[in-house]
Amino acid sequence: MDFSLIETMRWQPGEGFRRLDQHLRRLARSADALGFRQPQNVEAKLKALKTGDKPLRVRLTMNFRGQVEVTATPFEPQAPDTVWKVRIAMTRMDSEDALFRHKTTRREPYEAARAEFTPEEADEVLLLNQRGEVCEGTITNVFVEDIGGQFITPPLSSGLLPGILRAELIRERKARSSLLRPQDLKDQPFFVGNSLRGLIRAELIESDT
Repeated sequence: MDFSLIETMRWQPGEGFRRLDQHLRRLARSADALGFRQPQNVEAKLKALKTGDKPLRVRLTMNFRGQVEVTATPFEPQAPDTVWKVRIAMTRMDSEDALFRHKTTRREPYEAARAEFTPEEADEVLLLNQRGEVCEGTITNVFVEDIGGQFITPPLSSGLLPGILRAELIRERKARSSLLRPQDLKDQPFFVGNSLRGLIRAELIESDT
């Protein structure tokens, strides 16, 4: 295999790993679907991680033999009033490519989309699929708030990674899946988010051309 599986999670002082069980379940499901061995000694490696009194971004990488590497870097959470500038890429996601339903080191479409804008131009970049439906951001899922306060997030059929935060919000009935178009991001409040960062309010910046 020329790629590895990835899980990125947050370690919080006094709390530990956020959503650890969900991350490990997704890793196991992806391993099974893609023909990888199941992860070896992952919980022992996480337990051995050196922590402190600051939040950490913890990255777990697993090769097809089930061998796991764990690294951690300091993580600075976004302020509650943060608003990310979001743009839509010309790069398209192929909704028929099942590989992108799994979090792996194969990130070509995401990297191409991110490269279309500088960090000053966009905090996050969204991808549409070949039908013009909203899929996801390069590192986040998308959530549009309806008039009742529930979030709408694109369905897996649009072609996207089933994020851990996305699954939690659906399970708690705070979100439901439904097709989204770019116009939907202009008409209602929307957010981007993932398990590491949580939900971040977003503002769609349209191209001048």
